[in-house]
Amino acid sequence: MNSVASIKKKLDEIGVSYLEDEPMAAHTTFRIGGPALLYIRPRSVEELVAAVRLFQDTNMPITIVGKGSNLLVSDAGYPGIILSTESMTEISICENVVTCAAGASVTAAAVAARDGELSGMEFLYGIPGSAAGAVFMNAGAYGGQIADILSSSIYYDMETGVLSTLAGTDHAFDYRYSIYRQYKKWIILSASFALQPGKESEIRGVMEDFIQRRRSKQPLEYPSAGSVFKRYPGRYTGQMIDECGLKGKRIGGAQVSEKHAGFIINKGGATAEDVLRLVDVIREAVLQKFGVEIECEIIYLT
Repeated sequence: MNSVASIKKKLDEIGVSYLEDEPMAAHTTFRIGGPALLYIRPRSVEELVAAVRLFQDTNMPITIVGKGSNLLVSDAGYPGIILSTESMTEISICENVVTCAAGASVTAAAVAARDGELSGMEFLYGIPGSAAGAVFMNAGAYGGQIADILSSSIYYDMETGVLSTLAGTDHAFDYRYSIYRQYKKWIILSASFALQPGKESEIRGVMEDFIQRRRSKQPLEYPSAGSVFKRYPGRYTGQMIDECGLKGKRIGGAQVSEKHAGFIINKGGATAEDVLRLVDVIREAVLQKFGVEIECEIIYLT
């Protein structure tokens, strides 16, 4: 029995949901990506740990995915296991702390915090990512960032089989960075955010302001992976791209947004290759005009 057949049999035995040859275009906000060999969807920490123990000793590549909001998957797909936390969505509130399972939507978490009259997560409203993804990359917007509110996270170490907790200050946060980027075998299971009491009406007002700004300035009507490039110190990357005359630049189905030059959008039928070629065109143009090397922050999975 080959390794995939063996893993499938064992997943069936323990009752963990999975899909075979699952198109990753269905699981990324870019709506791009070929099939994953196995796409596994645990519903709880217990199911996730049980699933990992089935295949952690194999030589198959393994990638953890949340909502796929910062992810570009190869057109050829992924020749291994995608472990998705999309079914782990619980959100709970205890006093001033909001705790989210790995796959919980950060927008849903911001709404739960608002309804609980807790302030601090407003900047996350409208972001399409998961709680674990937000912690992993220290997501931020409108002057807020995960580092400002995270009190702790719990992770599972695939190498040792141990569950551990990190305090907020242990995450080594930096711009679009956390310690989880360094330790690839650590799977974020949950995150807890320490917030401040506030008035529901005031919190709602801030959130509505943020979502209106997003709608007016970002191409939310098209599939994308959000901002493509990291912020360059002292410059607005989108503005540099705009000044290169690249708004509307298109390769295949991928286009530099005419609304916000920092976004590459899927105008329909875009491939990963289209996006990568467009990224290269943008980087070269900015380098030639400004002498600046901009860094792509989208994770490319192949």
